[in-house]
Amino acid sequence: MQRFEYKVVPAPRRGEKARGVKTSEDRFALALSTLMNALGREGWDYVRADTLPLDERTGLTGTKTTFQNMLVFRRVLQEAAEAPAASPRLVLADPVSAAPAPRLGPAETPAGPAPVLGPASTGLAAE
Repeated sequence: MQRFEYKVVPAPRRGEKARGVKTSEDRFALALSTLMNALGREGWDYVRADTLPLDERTGLTGTKTTFQNMLVFRRVLQEAAEAPAASPRLVLADPVSAAPAPRLGPAETPAGPAPVLGPASTGLAAE
């Protein structure tokens, strides 16, 4: 069984300026590909992007929830490839191969007739 280590980094927020790159979309794509290529040279494979909530403090007692875009990378652990002995670091199994593949088939029919739907009631008696 292959074991992986994971690295999660924030996605770029701004594009990079470069000669011949004029639009905002192209600048952002350049920043993203530069980051991904740098991590790829270190042996990291891109897995996915996630948007996750983050609770931040505001003032003395308040909190505010913001959402952060994160990029997930993984690489095979070298120790696990050479010797499958216990490792002191936290190692997660590959979530892609661990999840069962969804099965497609005929839809199940409900056990009985569907409930009758009508106009919403306000709960007040009519006059």
